[in-house]
Amino acid sequence: MKRKKTRTLFIKHIFRKIFLEDWAMKLTALVITLGLWFGVTGLSDPTTKRFSVPLNIGGPNNAEITSPQTDIEIVVSGDKRWIDQINKADLVANIDLTDMPPGDRVISLMPENVSVNLPERAALVEIFPIRIPVKLETIEEKDVEVRAQTAGDTAAGFEVYSANVFPQNIRVRGPSSFMNTLAFVETEIIDLSGRREDFTARQVRLTVANPKAAVQNPVVDVLIRIGEKRIERRFTISVKEFPGMTARFALYGPRSLISRAKSDMFSLEYGVQGDDTARVILPAEWPDVIEVRDLNVSQ
Repeated sequence: MKRKKTRTLFIKHIFRKIFLEDWAMKLTALVITLGLWFGVTGLSDPTTKRFSVPLNIGGPNNAEITSPQTDIEIVVSGDKRWIDQINKADLVANIDLTDMPPGDRVISLMPENVSVNLPERAALVEIFPIRIPVKLETIEEKDVEVRAQTAGDTAAGFEVYSANVFPQNIRVRGPSSFMNTLAFVETEIIDLSGRREDFTARQVRLTVANPKAAVQNPVVDVLIRIGEKRIERRFTISVKEFPGMTARFALYGPRSLISRAKSDMFSLEYGVQGDDTARVILPAEWPDVIEVRDLNVSQ
């Protein structure tokens, strides 16, 4: 009887400890626990949503992806509250092809090999299409000529004599199909409006038609030679050293200089290299922009 009474007292003590002592704190803990449990499980609302996103393809170092940029459709599943917070503009799908050799390929797109930066409680479940063609091209390098692009009119009565680029050649790196057809690259447009004398355009950027090609040194200097407009005029002179021999030629140069020229201002060097080579000797004070054209020596 005494043992039964002791057990009854013990049970009452336990009951008081559990339900009566510090009941406010225990009630608060119960409410928090229930709230967390319902937040994680009971209040979740599973959903799926489809997005159209760009596909970023990572290729090997010695190859370039030359197939067109493509978008794919992805299906994302998870808690609706998290799915609704996804900003489509932030989504990019990535696939790594660094171990794939160059060539035309068809690759499979699966949640296992495509990664998308999604919230923690969202998962990538489907991808469309499931296969896409990809072209990986070998990367090549070569030196190509640089040509200057100009625009605008020089001052009245003047013209461009030449445009010399430094360096004349530049190294370009790009996909093999593009490099096989690349003969030269051009500078950005250099404005000649109102110019009447020589000038150097410095650190002019180069342009390459293919965005997947890269120029090793993207800037050059361009020396533009400008002078008076040129004309062509024909002359005939006698070769004093060889009686009866005549030289006929045309001079091309600045109008003011060529229009005042006279035949007795020129002489002819003939056979100076031990052969029949002839050369018209111009006045020493004349600039080096004068061209001798169509030289013909006859008896």
